[in-house]
Amino acid sequence: MSAVYINSASCISVQDTLNENFLQNLKPENSVKMIKAIEPNYKEFIPPAMIRRMSKTVKMSSVASHHALKEAGIEQPDAIIVGTGMGCSQDSEKFLKNVIDNHEEFLTPTFFIQSTHNTVAGQIALGLQCHAYNFTYVNTSSSLEFSFLDAQLQISDGEAENILVGSTDEQTDRTMELYCLNNTIKHEGQLPADHLNSTTKGVIWGEGASFFVVGKDKTENSYAKLTDIKISNRLELDETKSFIQEFLTENNLSAQDIDAVILGFSSDASSDVYYTNAMGLFADSALLYYKHLSGEFNTASGFSTFMACHILKEQQIPEVMMINEKKKEEVKNVLLYNHLAGSDHSLVLLERA
Repeated sequence: MSAVYINSASCISVQDTLNENFLQNLKPENSVKMIKAIEPNYKEFIPPAMIRRMSKTVKMSSVASHHALKEAGIEQPDAIIVGTGMGCSQDSEKFLKNVIDNHEEFLTPTFFIQSTHNTVAGQIALGLQCHAYNFTYVNTSSSLEFSFLDAQLQISDGEAENILVGSTDEQTDRTMELYCLNNTIKHEGQLPADHLNSTTKGVIWGEGASFFVVGKDKTENSYAKLTDIKISNRLELDETKSFIQEFLTENNLSAQDIDAVILGFSSDASSDVYYTNAMGLFADSALLYYKHLSGEFNTASGFSTFMACHILKEQQIPEVMMINEKKKEEVKNVLLYNHLAGSDHSLVLLERA
């Protein structure tokens, strides 16, 4: 399968990533259980009458996709592909609450219609009046990676030239309560969290939306070449290194050829051991982490992809992301490794465009 290019990148996250100077203003957060996204002024992008009917994830995605298309100079993408772990859970909760409160009678269908996972991709298409291929992937932490794979296939098969690919997830009250109850999210007594040397289970939860325009051809503004992706639903701890080495071999690379590795350390002691194990392969690479900046959530890899794009384009690694002191003169190859609670392991190889 031929490589494709990431020609634009936009992100709404718990950092001020819509700001041009965001790399200089990254602020770690490890002392609260949940971190909210910094939202833009939606009235600048969405008519006020529509804003009231949109959930947070739809609003974030509408703005992030708008920025991505504008930066790429694309008015109509040839396809829209979105990955999400939880979908429009805000409207799902509202619908279920209505079911209970109204004893399953006299229900309005609005919240149900807007609660489906493909609402985001559909709303973006409606806004653009885009009738092209429209698809949503719901594969927990590898949702974005499957979306990228689909985009690669579409472009390799000649079905499309420029594709809008995105990922999005939001926080909702009831779901966060349940995550606290089952210890997915850390308790107050476990804070502040140490993302690299944690001895406790659970994570700090975040949210956000990241969108990219993936194209067949390299442009003047290209961020990176998306070379390859590998996904494994289950992985034993002792298989981590071979999983990565096989992926590098398939791309005619060795560990020494990787200039930077971005790892998804989440402060969950039981699952971060995979990343610690992987670090042993890359003695000469810059080792980076990011979930102390974004929080953990199903599609947090969208934030790491966004950061990797800027690192490759600007040839600048933010100090706040560094695990070790290694820095190469040129950052050419970046490897992204992510999973969620030890499941759905993904590798993404990006190359300087």
